[in-house]
Amino acid sequence: MVDTIAENRTAAQAERHDMASRLLRSSEELSYDPVREVDWETPLDTSFHGTSPEWSTLYGTSYWDEMTEDQRRALTRQEAASVASTGIWFEMILQQMIIRDFYAKDATDPAFQWALTEIADECRHSIMFARGAAKLGAPAYRPKRHVIELGRVFKAVAFGEAAYAAILVAEEVLDVMQRDWMRDERVVPFVRTINNIHVVEESRHMKFAREESRERLEGAGRIRRQINALVVAGAAYHIVTSMWNDQVYANAGLDPQRALREAKHNEHHKAMLRSSCAGLMEFLDSCGLLTRAARVFYQRANLI
Repeated sequence: MVDTIAENRTAAQAERHDMASRLLRSSEELSYDPVREVDWETPLDTSFHGTSPEWSTLYGTSYWDEMTEDQRRALTRQEAASVASTGIWFEMILQQMIIRDFYAKDATDPAFQWALTEIADECRHSIMFARGAAKLGAPAYRPKRHVIELGRVFKAVAFGEAAYAAILVAEEVLDVMQRDWMRDERVVPFVRTINNIHVVEESRHMKFAREESRERLEGAGRIRRQINALVVAGAAYHIVTSMWNDQVYANAGLDPQRALREAKHNEHHKAMLRSSCAGLMEFLDSCGLLTRAARVFYQRANLI
């Protein structure tokens, strides 16, 4: 029995070593420098959207039907900047969790080197998102104060599968949206480039997060899974509900009270979120992290 456990652990370590090595090679072969790849010099063309209109929080509402095309484009540009700003906030949390996880570990291990590569990617992504939001003419959108403080606690205490599964939730939700936006010719070209860069490089990050989550749940008992399922679901709720800042409507020249009211009851947007998370929910369920209690948070965030 002991020999079998040892053999399984050795096999898992070898598989992890191989996966990290592959990710490192992929990063060497296909990575981007946003400073050079993104067109930062051309002035913003306001005849374009910031996201695919169908992803707007007001798309499908009576307010959207009344809006002019200019208002719709202005709103999606603000929404794109808000999503990017939330991405920066969570990427900073992500970087700290990974650094803490790999602190004082074997630097010759490909997994260690991949972790540093991922952190370097995230630094570039955050700068790219920040410059993109500024070019869209948006302010520095931030989550609500209590969410910022919860994030401060989460990045300090989350570890193991809770950290990596939460990372995966944030990345997968954003990935589905950005795959739509990067192909949509209605979206301003420099934003499409940003989305393409992020999708390509985050695909490696998501693979690593999935494997880390699975590996760290090996042999986990029921109580541990129940606790971590709640932690991940709580993190997912605050991440997703922070993506569209309440201030985007006023900054797009709309009536914020009416916009917030109609966005809150927008069944089209809720359906878009649920469809984007089908694969993610299947993965969490396979890991034992989609418990009855966790489902409450996902339902409140319209992810299930």
